[in-house]
Amino acid sequence: MDHPSLDHRPLGRSGVTVSAIGLGCMGMSEFYGPSDDNQSLETLAAALDLGITFFDTADMYGVGANERLLGRFLKGRRDRVVLATKFGNVRGPKGERLGVCGTPDYVKSACDASLDRLGIDTIDLYYQHRVDPNTPIEETVGAMKALVEAGKVRFLGLSECSVETLRRAHKVHPITAVQTEYSLWSREPEQEMLEVCRELGIAFVAYSPLGRSFLTGAVSSPDALASDDFRRANPRFSGEAFAQNHKLVEALADFATAKGATNAQIALAWILNKQEHVIPIPGTRRIKYLTENVAATFIRLTPAELATLDGLFAPAAVAGTRYAAPAMAGLGL
Repeated sequence: MDHPSLDHRPLGRSGVTVSAIGLGCMGMSEFYGPSDDNQSLETLAAALDLGITFFDTADMYGVGANERLLGRFLKGRRDRVVLATKFGNVRGPKGERLGVCGTPDYVKSACDASLDRLGIDTIDLYYQHRVDPNTPIEETVGAMKALVEAGKVRFLGLSECSVETLRRAHKVHPITAVQTEYSLWSREPEQEMLEVCRELGIAFVAYSPLGRSFLTGAVSSPDALASDDFRRANPRFSGEAFAQNHKLVEALADFATAKGATNAQIALAWILNKQEHVIPIPGTRRIKYLTENVAATFIRLTPAELATLDGLFAPAAVAGTRYAAPAMAGLGL
């Protein structure tokens, strides 16, 4: 059954509200080891039944497979879902990485391809997944604006951009949402981006709010990850960094136990209680974890508890960068 008591938050100044947490769908098609479409479809349906209305995908997840999966889910449910997808990370038919593109012609063709895979007429929120360093943001957003005017897209977003890029883009067409990694162990948005989004009336969508499951305590060792799991190459999951970061997770577990909650619930509650304009989108393929995540929306943390968590996860205490060097180079442009 639906749960109307699940909190909702405004999606920027769009006039649309979405569930206080969304569902990141990337792992249903790639990056985190083997997946099962039927299981994923059951999880997607359960998310909607639990009151989640905000679903996030991208054309590069599974080289289009994730959008096709969402297309199957959306049949008969389209009017109940606020759907976000992204373009810009170009991949070849075998999954090879071909760089980032934000040229006007590419923006249009990528949108048409996404609409086709999703089986819908209009994308609710269309993000530029990464900023193209070779195409002025004004040109990219100008092309995205044309998609809004054509009725193919309702609202525009940017992912992993700089504050300067956001301000330039927002002058071309209102930006409804910015999506960036944000969690207890990825605090960079607190330096400036969160405040700028608040100033401009832009929703901040936090991806990987559970630190790619590391914060949940579920990853006991890098060796426990599947051979094709991209986290094996992630600096925070490797060697001495893993051991140092795992101590932080143990401290989080002590806090969560005292609060009668799980690590995941406290990590999500920390975001929800700290930032009113932030919408975390934890990803999962399993209904068990989905239900656990939804319950986090009902946890209240005091200012003192928030400060304790801030201190436990002081940025200097976290070992390793968010991504390996090549991927880091494309962030914050």
